[in-house]
Amino acid sequence: MDNSPRNVVVIGAGTMGSGIAAHLANLGLGVTLLDVSEDTVHAAFGRAKKAKPPHFYVPETADTVKLASIEHGSVAIREADWVCEAIVEKLEAKKALFSLIEPLLRDDAFVSTNTSGLEISLLCDGRSPSFRRRLVGTHFFNPPRYLKLLELIPTTDSDPAVVEAMTRFLEERCARRVVPAKDTPGFIANRFGMWSMFFSVHCAERLGLSVEEVDAITGPFMGRPRSGSFRLNDIVGLDIMQDIATNLVSRCPHDPYTKQFTPPRSFEYLLEKGWIGDKAGQGYYRREGRELMSLDLQGLGYRVRQEPQLSSLVELGRKPLAERLREGLELRDQVGSFLRSYLPTALEYAEYLRQDICHSVEDFDRVMMWGFGWEAGPFETTDMVQSRGAPWYQGSTMSDGLGGTVPRKSEPQFAGIRDFPVVEATATFRVRDMGDGVRLIGTTTKMGVFTVGLVKELTEYLKSGQAGPIVLSSESRSFSAGFDLQFLLDAAQDKRSAEIDAELQNLQQLGVLLSTLPTVAAVFGHCLGGGYEMATSCALVAAHPETQMGLPEAKVGLIPGGGGAARMRQRHDSSAKSIVDAVRTLVTGTVSSNADEARKLGFMRRRDVTVYHPDRLFTEAKRLALTVAPQPETHWGAVTGPVGGMIEQALQDLLKAGEITEHDHTVAEQLRHVFVKSAGLDDAFAKERAAFDVLLAHGLTLARIRHMLETGKPLRN
Repeated sequence: MDNSPRNVVVIGAGTMGSGIAAHLANLGLGVTLLDVSEDTVHAAFGRAKKAKPPHFYVPETADTVKLASIEHGSVAIREADWVCEAIVEKLEAKKALFSLIEPLLRDDAFVSTNTSGLEISLLCDGRSPSFRRRLVGTHFFNPPRYLKLLELIPTTDSDPAVVEAMTRFLEERCARRVVPAKDTPGFIANRFGMWSMFFSVHCAERLGLSVEEVDAITGPFMGRPRSGSFRLNDIVGLDIMQDIATNLVSRCPHDPYTKQFTPPRSFEYLLEKGWIGDKAGQGYYRREGRELMSLDLQGLGYRVRQEPQLSSLVELGRKPLAERLREGLELRDQVGSFLRSYLPTALEYAEYLRQDICHSVEDFDRVMMWGFGWEAGPFETTDMVQSRGAPWYQGSTMSDGLGGTVPRKSEPQFAGIRDFPVVEATATFRVRDMGDGVRLIGTTTKMGVFTVGLVKELTEYLKSGQAGPIVLSSESRSFSAGFDLQFLLDAAQDKRSAEIDAELQNLQQLGVLLSTLPTVAAVFGHCLGGGYEMATSCALVAAHPETQMGLPEAKVGLIPGGGGAARMRQRHDSSAKSIVDAVRTLVTGTVSSNADEARKLGFMRRRDVTVYHPDRLFTEAKRLALTVAPQPETHWGAVTGPVGGMIEQALQDLLKAGEITEHDHTVAEQLRHVFVKSAGLDDAFAKERAAFDVLLAHGLTLARIRHMLETGKPLRN
């Protein structure tokens, strides 16, 4: 069995099949997508290319996916290392397809059926022993680019070696977190997750709560995504929910909890109207012009969405999840009523299902956390809110449900930043031991902002020579939102220009210092402004694929001043056109939506690495740090030709198109000085600082900075 497939055939170009094909193509696999006919495969994939949110990191990746009908795809099937069937969720249709393709398959090819709930063993009827031992079920979550969970479902005929090889391939090459599930209706995700979605609607209707109130309660307050309950229903689609529910009711006749799959009154009303959610333009929510409307669960008419008045959510919202839930259950308001109605029954149902559908409570919890975005699964939640009985989790062990304990899974390859022990701490960062001599520096400022204090403390630490190879990252939700704007505003208003110049010089020199050391920046979330300047000063950047990266200083009326303008000029000196493109990117404040787009825009260097697996960023950064060598960039290529005039023409074109304002043009003039007039890197650094002195004296720049600090949004003045 080849454990490293390169060529994949996905059969079925619907929403799920196209999403899987796109995800695998993003990762560099050779992908062929097949459907009933040439017309259907091209039409379906055309829709996939326009999907929102997008399936592809960069649009041109779509061109690498080969399209064909099943009839004309026989050669691709014969050459495939893995055939992933993702057609309609109908048993007979899948069986007929397997009968058609089995003679074409290589003896060593992986075979999988993608399904959200069909029992895999039912598809084995009539298949050869070779086929049966290689067949597994895969339950990708939609959209695959954004949801890392995959339920892997073997049958009793599946060869354990095949299952192990497929698991390894999916985790190492396909950026999945694999959870094994038993071959039962709905597996773990839909058996419990879909039930939970229906049950929350029943609770809302029974208690007379509004759509908005329940979504506020079942969102971040309960450690769940902002979509809450009703918004999630619209996203998934009420028709899809009903199909899954009907299937589960018919196939689980002895499950007393399936009565909750009876359509709630509002759900049934929307289904009858065809208002099935986002794809129909309306469901529990709809937009009318600029107004967001929501369904009144009692009158079943739409009204303007009302902000829920639930003060207890605010009062408890800053507490840890366990405290929020425990105290919330005691509340004598709508929040407490909902929690008491919903949570105990949901936790009881998880316990009822446990032995039938999962191999461990950890697997159960992981499905709900990775597939539904819950902060804690039902068994971890049980430990949070119930004091009676032995806990399900005790450190590195968990209950086996029979009075004993078993070890929890040890997966060091998926270690996160907090899995590494702290060996030193300052006011602005922690130093963690990654092993093998590698130190992880995690900034602790809000949003990873590079403050004056952080720059000072980090410089002192790096100059002390205490660390060997270094991984630079953040303990915040993002790598860095940039340099400290509040400091710049306060200093500019107080006319402390000498202090601003000194602190910018300190920031620039921190970047130079990072470039002389064996450093890898592990970036994620936002990597912007001064934070990006420090990351790209490191020898390597290891980026989470969804990292938003760039130098948006123009949006606050500035140019990059921590070495960013100089570095962009330095790295785009291959041609006049490249320099002009870099200026255009900076003056428009363009930020990438992902790491691959950042590479396209010039923010990622050729040697930098996109770590496509969302849970391998830190272990991959450590691996890179063990071999990386300092790579200070000191060259400065000469500018030839009329580059200054070309830049000005590009700016005039942007002005005429309304893409920049007159003040943006003022900012761009300072940027042009750096790009065209600098005699070398140090001179470019000096011109960056001089530009700050000019621009921070401008009222329009100060207005932009104030607006950004107050609203988090750019002001276009």
